[in-house]
Amino acid sequence: YQQNPKTYTIVKQLLAEGNAGELQKYFGSRMEFGTAGLRAAMGAGISHMNDLTIIQTTQGFCSYLEKNFSDLKKRGVVIGFDARAHLSSGGSSKRFARLAANTFISQGVPVYLFSDIIPTPFVPYTVTHLKLCAGIMVTASHNPKQDNGYKVYWENGAQIISPHDKGISQAIEENQEPWPQAWDDKLIDSSPLLHDPYAMVNKEYFKDIQKQCFYRNINKETNLKFVHTSVHGVGHKFVQLAFKAFDLSPPFAVPEQKDPDPDFPTVKYPNPEEGKGVLTLSFALAEKDGARIILANDPDADRLAVAEKQESGEWKVFSGNELGALLGWWIFTCWKNNSRDTRAIKDVYMLSSTVSSKILRAIALKEGFHFEETLTGFKWMGNRAKQLMDQGKAVLFAFEEAIGYMCCPAVLDKDGVSAAVITAEMASFLATRNLSLSQQLKAVYDEYGFHITKASYFICHDPKVIQQLFDNLRNFDGKNTYPKSCGRFKVSGIRDLTTGYDSSQPDQKAILPTSKSSQMITFTFANGGVATMRTSGTEPKIKYYSELCAPPGNSDVEQLKKELDELVNALEKHFFQPEKNKLQRKTE
Repeated sequence: YQQNPKTYTIVKQLLAEGNAGELQKYFGSRMEFGTAGLRAAMGAGISHMNDLTIIQTTQGFCSYLEKNFSDLKKRGVVIGFDARAHLSSGGSSKRFARLAANTFISQGVPVYLFSDIIPTPFVPYTVTHLKLCAGIMVTASHNPKQDNGYKVYWENGAQIISPHDKGISQAIEENQEPWPQAWDDKLIDSSPLLHDPYAMVNKEYFKDIQKQCFYRNINKETNLKFVHTSVHGVGHKFVQLAFKAFDLSPPFAVPEQKDPDPDFPTVKYPNPEEGKGVLTLSFALAEKDGARIILANDPDADRLAVAEKQESGEWKVFSGNELGALLGWWIFTCWKNNSRDTRAIKDVYMLSSTVSSKILRAIALKEGFHFEETLTGFKWMGNRAKQLMDQGKAVLFAFEEAIGYMCCPAVLDKDGVSAAVITAEMASFLATRNLSLSQQLKAVYDEYGFHITKASYFICHDPKVIQQLFDNLRNFDGKNTYPKSCGRFKVSGIRDLTTGYDSSQPDQKAILPTSKSSQMITFTFANGGVATMRTSGTEPKIKYYSELCAPPGNSDVEQLKKELDELVNALEKHFFQPEKNKLQRKTE
């Protein structure tokens, strides 16, 4: 008896053809549930996102929550979804969200299920706002169109961290057989346990972000024009509402991309991080309407890319680190000048991940607030922010180079909606001083020291090659010795967060948590350069991040860029060895 005729037909077909290879791909291994939850292609079999794997995952998650919260049936969970859908297997974010809701409701757990698509940050917002036990967002963010994902938040409003992933994973293994009525999602519609938080959150969220609005009068008057694209995702309506909440005129929306479309027809990858390709239509609209600034969200609106037209007529797309520098400067300046916050500066914090620019550290040192770095990923910044806030500290801002920004303490995760409108207010304010974003960025670097960054990646589908590459770095000059130099660049320090080694610590043990399951080594160089090599948790990539930090006053930017380029070339040649390891370069 088949519950989903589409996936059933796919599998029946493969059996009829005797296609063992494909069947092995579909049923050989279950999707792994990690701290980022699930992320995989939609389709048949336990290696893909489909009705059955969603039911099994939710049964495991529900059982795990029952063990952890005695009041789960009183407090409940929130579930949101984006607009992704997959015709051939019948899977969609909405369908998966309803099946997940059905699983909880069948166990007597109240579910706050959004009735329509929402930005990912609305889920952590709702967990915190309604004091729920957990949250689920069904989204694959900026992944290719065939993918979907299942992202999980804990009661503190941050993404889960270990050991919850292990606990949930084990609970999924123990609850594989669908519970009675698992497939019958129509049951939820008449259940008194089903609530729709859509209207409430659309009111409260926009009220809460207004605490970050400091220049309403400038916003009302500004003649600066903005273009916004939601890249066929969920962001359009919510960025329009955010502008309204800040008394800004609505941004021009890219018409071909403003409505949700699971096929993402106008872009190769729906990822604004990929830069200019995704922004082609935005540039055209901006030229037509005389807009100087483009704001681009990824499809689930938790990230933000920004571009600005330069005097030369060229468009500059800011890197995540550059926008992090601008927003960090802006949010601190607003706190200092306008805040009704009575806390002393020693109780003020900003965070960024260890592969992001250290510009916030430079600002913090000069201004007297605290800066902390965390491991890569917003789950670490969200959890750390919550710890600090529980100790009475103010966490003003956190960011990661992958264009993720947390500008508002009501959401303990990256949020592209609040980041978009705060960027618009900052640009409007700067315009009254006759400054562009690029000019202000230079002013920030002039004051706190230039921070030049460069990041890229290689694609590698063979885990053995990746393992060998990192083993080679750990045994570079004989057994258990790391490289002493990289081409002409002398290595002055090494931190290996896979093994927990840190040459700069008195006991040679790293302070940040270590993880044996992922590769990550950071090299510090005698010239003030830093480079980190790491594997990606969600893609077959080996990524690298490099930065050269100069003290304030060293303003020869071209020389700094040249030095960093040479360092990166040496890193690729000596540490990655792309020819020998058959690595595929990032293609523009």
